[in-house]
Amino acid sequence: MDLIIILQAGVASGTVLLFATLGGIFNERSGVQNLGMEGMMLMGAVAAMSMTVKTGNPWLGVLFGMLAGGLLSMVHAFICITLQADQVVSGLALGFLGTGLSLVLGEGLSKAGVIALMPVLTIPLLTKIPIIGSVFFTNQSILVYFGYLLTPLASYYIYKTRPGMHLRAVGEYPAAADALGINVYGLRYFYTFVGGLLAGLAGATISLAISPGWFSELTTAGQGWIAIGLIIFAQWDPMRGALGAYIFGALRRLILDIQGPTTLLGLANPFYYNPYLGFFLQMIPYAFTIIVLVIGSQEANRKRLGAPAALNIPFVRGERGA
Repeated sequence: MDLIIILQAGVASGTVLLFATLGGIFNERSGVQNLGMEGMMLMGAVAAMSMTVKTGNPWLGVLFGMLAGGLLSMVHAFICITLQADQVVSGLALGFLGTGLSLVLGEGLSKAGVIALMPVLTIPLLTKIPIIGSVFFTNQSILVYFGYLLTPLASYYIYKTRPGMHLRAVGEYPAAADALGINVYGLRYFYTFVGGLLAGLAGATISLAISPGWFSELTTAGQGWIAIGLIIFAQWDPMRGALGAYIFGALRRLILDIQGPTTLLGLANPFYYNPYLGFFLQMIPYAFTIIVLVIGSQEANRKRLGAPAALNIPFVRGERGA
């Protein structure tokens, strides 16, 4: 095992979690929780791969994957914002809907053969930085570099701009925001769509950069659920979300490599081909996600973690406490 290779691959796979986590942060900052991340990611993956197979253009594939995730999120937005239904139930249903649709639409897609992928780049000057250069700036997909740019931009947008202030207002005090003339319904629709776009981008990243050339229900491998846990872990902050995404990405890769014939020190691995160790290690990220979700589901903990005050609460114009 090579530690640099593990970290490099971890950054690449962590980019998938990063996009999904950022999308969830924008979504939940507006007061709307969406547990259908897995379904939107699968729709993004199948749409991106299908478009790339038909056109040979991975850039169109990425755009189509984002649009697929965004359009699916509008189903959730209509149910939760217009019909004011339970957000948790709607999100779970959306996840099942997206999974089912993607499997039907992706039937036989893995037999399409070799497809065009997003460009892989190396940044010449930055690769000379010890360790960091090899991990972050060597042979990474262009989508990985986009993730580097998107994270600080998202943080600046949320905390330093007027639209970001409006976003936080509709998630914290929607009645006060409405009194100031901010369109609460419109912004919640918009940021639910943004969350869907980024979830679709996460799925497209899997299809066209991280694990290209095949599609099944295992394409996302539960990463949508991990992203939901990371939102709480990050306390709805993009920079913390990026840190958690890359750590989990490296952990997922380490879980695969730690079962290899040698250890990081080059010694024989005593756990090589040990199925019990493999099952246990693969369980760790999902166990962490469950723990985070349980902690985040308690009202006192949510306030302490800094969850948007109006998260999961439908807004009814003119109603007190909305």
